[in-house]
Amino acid sequence: MGVHAEEAETYKIKGNDAFKAEKYEEAISLYSKAIELAEKDCRDLATYLKNRAAAYLKTKEYDRAIKDCDQALDIIPEDPKALFRRSQALESLERYEEAYRDAKAIFTVEPTNKAVQPVLARLHAIVQERARQSAQTSNKVDQMFKLAFKLEEDKEKREKAMSNLLVLAKESTGAEIMIKNGVVHKIQQLLKVEKNPDIYANAVRVISQLCKRDVNRTKQVIKVVGVPWFLEIIDSDNEERVNAAQYCLQTILDTFTGMDSKKEIKPDPQKCEEYKTEIDTLLTCLTYSITNTVISGLARDAIMELIMRNCHYSAINWADRFVEIKGLQRLLEVCSELEEYKYESAMNITPSSRTIAAACLARIYENMYYDEARQKFNSQVDDFIKGKLLTPDLESKVRVTVAITSLLRGPLDVGNYVISKEGIVEMILVMAQTDDPLQQRVACECLIAAASKKDKAKTIIDKGVDVLKKLYQCKNDAVRVRALVGLCKLGSFGGDDASIRPFAEGSTKKLAEACRKFLVNPSKDKDLRKWAAEGLSYLTLDADVKEKLVEDRAALQSLIELAKTGDQSCLYGVVTTLVNLCNAYEKQEVLPEMLELAKFAKHHVPEQHELDDPDFVNKRLTVLAKAGVTSGLVALAKTESHNSKELIARVFNAICSLQELRGIVVQQGGAKVLIPMALEGTKNGKKQAAQALARIGITINPEVAFPGQRNLEVVRPLVALLHPECSALENFEALMALCNLAGMNETTRNRILKEGGLTKIEQYMYEDHMMLQRAATQCICNLMQSEDVIRAFESQNDRAKYLYLLCQEEDEDTVMAAAGALCVLTSVSKSCCRRLLDLESWPETLRCVLAHNNKEIQYRGTYMLYNIVKGDKDMAAKLFETDVLEILMALTKLEDPAQKRTKDFAEKCLSEAEELGVIRKPQGGDQLQDPFTEENVSDDEVQ
Repeated sequence: MGVHAEEAETYKIKGNDAFKAEKYEEAISLYSKAIELAEKDCRDLATYLKNRAAAYLKTKEYDRAIKDCDQALDIIPEDPKALFRRSQALESLERYEEAYRDAKAIFTVEPTNKAVQPVLARLHAIVQERARQSAQTSNKVDQMFKLAFKLEEDKEKREKAMSNLLVLAKESTGAEIMIKNGVVHKIQQLLKVEKNPDIYANAVRVISQLCKRDVNRTKQVIKVVGVPWFLEIIDSDNEERVNAAQYCLQTILDTFTGMDSKKEIKPDPQKCEEYKTEIDTLLTCLTYSITNTVISGLARDAIMELIMRNCHYSAINWADRFVEIKGLQRLLEVCSELEEYKYESAMNITPSSRTIAAACLARIYENMYYDEARQKFNSQVDDFIKGKLLTPDLESKVRVTVAITSLLRGPLDVGNYVISKEGIVEMILVMAQTDDPLQQRVACECLIAAASKKDKAKTIIDKGVDVLKKLYQCKNDAVRVRALVGLCKLGSFGGDDASIRPFAEGSTKKLAEACRKFLVNPSKDKDLRKWAAEGLSYLTLDADVKEKLVEDRAALQSLIELAKTGDQSCLYGVVTTLVNLCNAYEKQEVLPEMLELAKFAKHHVPEQHELDDPDFVNKRLTVLAKAGVTSGLVALAKTESHNSKELIARVFNAICSLQELRGIVVQQGGAKVLIPMALEGTKNGKKQAAQALARIGITINPEVAFPGQRNLEVVRPLVALLHPECSALENFEALMALCNLAGMNETTRNRILKEGGLTKIEQYMYEDHMMLQRAATQCICNLMQSEDVIRAFESQNDRAKYLYLLCQEEDEDTVMAAAGALCVLTSVSKSCCRRLLDLESWPETLRCVLAHNNKEIQYRGTYMLYNIVKGDKDMAAKLFETDVLEILMALTKLEDPAQKRTKDFAEKCLSEAEELGVIRKPQGGDQLQDPFTEENVSDDEVQ
């Protein structure tokens, strides 16, 4: 045996030890080292592979287990252990026919193998049943084909048939049968002539389901229809059809990458490398389609959203490639597009297109995390602007200005870099002072976007206020409202600091009134009302304006109606105004000692307005919730911008801070949109959404608040709040919500455990903070219904002992929860019962619960004690050596009907002890005696 072989064997032995100790990750690592050192195709290598496969089965990595077994079987064909482990993995993946094939192979090699016989019988029954179901499914598919693909059939029958095909496509068996029967080609032909939008959308959804999580089927689909077909079906003015096609393309990308954004599953690097060509082809086609002049505006928006969703390093990490193939120029072309310049070659855009393009640029820029990449990004932006300005016509200047505005609303650093270039601000100011309404309008928009930082705002106040004031006097409403917003933004750069007012006293109220007139006027178009909302988003940092707006029902309703349109270009103005009204913006905590230091140093100290006190804020929250703001937020939540989602989450969380408003949020669909926001987005955005969900979960029955699968989806964001970086309030609310979820059902409890909830929850049982300790203990009490939690407490640790110690706490609710958890634990685990005596203070623990003032705790104490003494003479003897006997005797004398259960269990404890011979009743009396007292020791027992 060579040196490498000996070393490999040593690793295998260590791996076996780790496996026996249930340290499966460590075992996998050790077996992997043995595999690396083993000689190619030797029998020892097959053994190491089989052992690692066994460890993979324990960690539920079934695909890897199958791969190891395949390699082991290449070395030793028909090896029973390798076949058996592969069969187990295949069965876990619901690949029953293949699992049955392996089980049969084992039986052929070893007919006397007893382990395989029950497996073979079970799999045979499953395979037979699946064959029967497959035949039924095949018949259903044939019937649906006859109805769905015949245009002359009745409309309702066809719609129902296509819906049924969609349901069948979600099942693996149905999907395979449909693929074999040529469903892809049939759908391709149907969509060339189909006029019914519902049938069209469902047919596209069928393709999505066929591709979902199955690479082979996805390849078959693309082979039949080709990539350009997906770009054809997304080209529509029907929103439902566009959404269906967008989802289909995302599903294909998810399948090739192993990603699932809904479940926050990141791409599998191995898959990404394996299907690199397919992924690159699809994303390249989407990139080139951004500036396709013949597609609809909705399709263009959907394509940009797909790029935005997948290019980031947290997804497929395709941003560098996007920049390389000149994708930035294509986005900038969309950013510079205007309805006023309509030629045959112009692009179709929606009111949201430029906003989405700006958000996409920001998302790409986030990936430029090193200097060279940022330089390349800036260089391409420079090339675009230079290229436009080389043509000295008016249109080029206008388009450049609009593109710069988008950059200032997207990657702000890039926007500031461009606008700081020599001559750009001057060009914009010149445009603003012309008599051309279009130039005035785009110049205003750019000035508004440029005043993003205090230094920029001061510069523009110096240079541009007079220009804006002059523009506000013009007759064109589109220009006036933009000039008004510019003045609003410049007038608000002091933020919520009541001591800073750049304009004269009362100016903000006058500006707010001007915005209101645009907002509530039904004769004004949506674009004007959108700008009025943006003006208010700056002015509502002033508490006086907040109070005035919240009392103005007409203005508030107009704002909410604007939100309900779901127009992404309205998003910033509406949501920021709502954030300000709710005081939900980020507030820097000011320590009292730092405040005094600032005053001493004569530094400026921000002042809070008296109308921003909690009472006023709560009143505003109530008005907003009752006015239906949740419906507006739900409509706007479809945005792909993570920063916008954070703002929406902040408003939701502020509303959910008031218990009486949480029901309204759930009724209007708030809980549904909060879950994806809590799983994906900015760090603060996810935290805000998660806290809102926690607050809902505390007040409202989880079955109502999170019906169906949602009660499982909400677990991860709640567990994420159990983090040291989160505040004590966030920790507490998450624990309370998880406690309610843990009381629902076993599936939800399993999800909490799967997300690592048990360890995180337990940490808070050791907190000094009484409320956190209580909430954590209550949560553990509900989780104790899970067998996995019982096993965790039974293993070699001090978990059960700590629960006993918690019974001595002063807080009644903590004691109640700890005693409740122990009641469940001691009823099923004798090892946990015996751990009571490992504590030095165990008599004190029993006294605390048995003699407690709280009747429910007394009952739980007697129930727990009965579980401990039941059938265990040694434990009973030790317990009854203390004053437990006297306490139980006293409890049997209780007369209060409310304490009947306590009395009954006290009597049960005494009866059990008597049966075990630990205590006995003396003749002619009711008093129980201890048989091991001095009076009962006979001469022959004395040694």
